[in-house]
Amino acid sequence: MDLMQIKPDNVEAVAGFLKGLANPSRLLILCALSQGEKNVTELIAAIGLPPTSMSQHLSKLKTEGIVDFRREHRTLYYFITHPVVNEIMTVLYGHFCAGKG
Repeated sequence: MDLMQIKPDNVEAVAGFLKGLANPSRLLILCALSQGEKNVTELIAAIGLPPTSMSQHLSKLKTEGIVDFRREHRTLYYFITHPVVNEIMTVLYGHFCAGKG
């Protein structure tokens, strides 16, 4: 990649995108979701966040277009919807989430 082709406005957008990911709780959520969709109860059990905190982080991730959900009766199942985040989390999971880091 020719570094001269990177535009400053793209750099700001990428930095903002990464800033949204750079939160320990959100990274734990994404690490769990990188292995497949999960409902809120499963995420709370896996990560240990209080329900209110989990809700706030999922809301932020949804607002930023990183995750989405599907409804099955009264249960919401969350999944990573952003293709770049799927790629990033595959790499991070292999190095950190799976206990290799």
